[in-house]
Amino acid sequence: MPRSTMPHAISSIPDQLRLADLPQRKASRFDVTANDGALNELADALQITSVRKARFKGSMTPVAGRDWQLSAQLGATVVQPCSVSLEPVVTRIDLTVERHYTDAPLQDDIEAGSEVEMPEDDTLEPVPEVVDLGALLLEELSLAVPAYPRAEGVGLGSILAGPEGAAPLDDDAIKPFSALATLRDQLEKKE
Repeated sequence: MPRSTMPHAISSIPDQLRLADLPQRKASRFDVTANDGALNELADALQITSVRKARFKGSMTPVAGRDWQLSAQLGATVVQPCSVSLEPVVTRIDLTVERHYTDAPLQDDIEAGSEVEMPEDDTLEPVPEVVDLGALLLEELSLAVPAYPRAEGVGLGSILAGPEGAAPLDDDAIKPFSALATLRDQLEKKE
């Protein structure tokens, strides 16, 4: 689904920029700070424990023709369970968001099932009538939230197993050239 047609899932963030209503010669600034209701909706939509803070601040600037440039900063603090121990993990997210909404055709008609190369500029999108800042905040935050967060000092550990009576294999034993490296080291010591 193109980014601009992503459904608006955060009803507590009603901020929308109708491009036809914006000044055509200067930048329009926006500053969206999520309230408690929006923070809860974001956490539910992202399926994480909580979102403590979320702010989306930037500008929408007209450029050549009917094109628009969105430049913004997204800052958020999220809490998720550790993927190993389930302890709460707090992550601070700070990122720059760029979108170039263009009136020019982005791709020719694409035949179903055909291969398509990704454009070099992945910020290009068709000009929408309305830019939904809540949906854009949710989309960018969902891409930035760690997929497998880990609490500090938590590792996956290792399991050693082997047949009864045999020494279990470890990482050094299964490296095919470890014996050659040992031999090389011994030869260097003799010289």
